[in-house]
Amino acid sequence: MSRGRRALLLAGMSLLLGGVAASQVAGREAEIERRIGSPVPVVVAARAIGPGQTISARDLAVRQVPGRYVPRGSFASPGELVGARAAAAIPAGGDVPQGLVEREASAGESRPGLRVVRIVAVGSAPEMPPGSLVDILITTETPSGGAKTTMGLRRAEVVDSRAAPGSPDGTSAGLPRAQLALRVTVPQALMLAEAQSGAREIRALAGADAG
Repeated sequence: MSRGRRALLLAGMSLLLGGVAASQVAGREAEIERRIGSPVPVVVAARAIGPGQTISARDLAVRQVPGRYVPRGSFASPGELVGARAAAAIPAGGDVPQGLVEREASAGESRPGLRVVRIVAVGSAPEMPPGSLVDILITTETPSGGAKTTMGLRRAEVVDSRAAPGSPDGTSAGLPRAQLALRVTVPQALMLAEAQSGAREIRALAGADAG
């Protein structure tokens, strides 16, 4: 075989192998995306935000997170947070979940020592109108992989309630969800923020007024 033909043959084999490798890489990327979900925008703190600080656009940034790992109660657009107040300190690069945000409209209704924070929980919004009281159950995972449910709050006052998108998977799939604004103490606000980011499920029980 002449050198010219050998060179052409080697070049053809290189192209073929390169195409196969590229196809395999694309296949792996598609499989990974199928498992963890497509990237979803999540708002984070571009710099440290102090408790009580009014949030501006410069305080926020957006990062892409695989759908499977999007924090509960997260925001997709900075515009949803501009003008709100931080209910507690938020570190630079940290997530800004609803439990750490206090809307200006709600802040005006705060009482000394209390804060109004928003959470997303399993429950029916129409059954928990403003002025009613709810109990909050928090389910977390145990080290062995099981689940443990505790009473997070008793008789928490509802300041505002509205329907929230349902959960696409997990034990809460298909159940109604509500976005609730609750009047709580600062320690309770911090507890709710932690639950929003790490709990398996947060469930709101209506009818605490009668209990």
